[in-house]
Amino acid sequence: MSDSVTSVKRRETVVAIIATGGYAPDVEAYHRAESVLTSQGCTVRHYDDFNQRYLRFAASDVMRASSIHEAARDPNVDVVMALRGGYGTSRLLNELDFPMLVASGKHFVGHSDLTALHMGLLAHGGYAFAGPMICNDFSREDVSEFTMTHFWDCLGGPEHSLAFSAGEGCPPVVTQGKLWGGNLTMLVNLLSTPWFPQIDEGILFLEDINEHPFRVERMLLQLVHSGILDRQKGVLLGDFSGARLSEYDNGYDFDAMLAFIRSRTITPIITGLPFGHIRDKTTLAVGSGATLTHAIDTGIVHLTMRDYPVLVHSV
Repeated sequence: MSDSVTSVKRRETVVAIIATGGYAPDVEAYHRAESVLTSQGCTVRHYDDFNQRYLRFAASDVMRASSIHEAARDPNVDVVMALRGGYGTSRLLNELDFPMLVASGKHFVGHSDLTALHMGLLAHGGYAFAGPMICNDFSREDVSEFTMTHFWDCLGGPEHSLAFSAGEGCPPVVTQGKLWGGNLTMLVNLLSTPWFPQIDEGILFLEDINEHPFRVERMLLQLVHSGILDRQKGVLLGDFSGARLSEYDNGYDFDAMLAFIRSRTITPIITGLPFGHIRDKTTLAVGSGATLTHAIDTGIVHLTMRDYPVLVHSV
């Protein structure tokens, strides 16, 4: 771990670790994540149990839901961070007291499977942070300075900005709206449920992993057919790596899929967002007011988030 990473310090920030889905398989990596948080000036509180198991999950559904509630009720906790993604948060949605979670004012952090929790919070008037998790962001041997810096800068507010290079064929954009989204699979699975927020004229960000372009297309078409995509001001696509193409695809790849989806919606779609199942990821304030611009002459996308709860450190 580099000195530049360990120097990203925050005084007396209390981070609660929750396990919403799977368990951490590597005890050494688990403790390494604790050390990284401690080196950044955090106090770690455990609302997970490394030794607990239930099927492929970190504990029973009842225990995992209870730990989320306990972390939210802890008056000393600032940040509630997910142990890892995988699968399991969807099983808890009926058990979670979302009004209480929103009222707690905690900064709920994670991505991937945590999208289900984030959308439930947003649907109930709350905020969340799509960002790093214990596994594999804080636990990795080569902790990303980019990820850590963006994470703490975003939580510290009062606004957070990033610039990145747009992918090929991205249209010009100058717009603003509520920032929302997350993992595409999780988002689509929430359609027509109480945990799917009704956001019009927003800026939707999406990512996924190990999904063939035709599966990505199928999910995006569901958002098109439901009218959700056309009601947004802009769509930001993060990382969609891990898919395996074959000879049978006959040239059908992510770019071909994207061209087809663009022909089916009036909403501009911008690629290149540094977010997803990747080492260097930004942190996105879900529910924030955002400004999005892309000028074709520069090829640079600017995203600025504001009007979201910032981290207030304990003394």
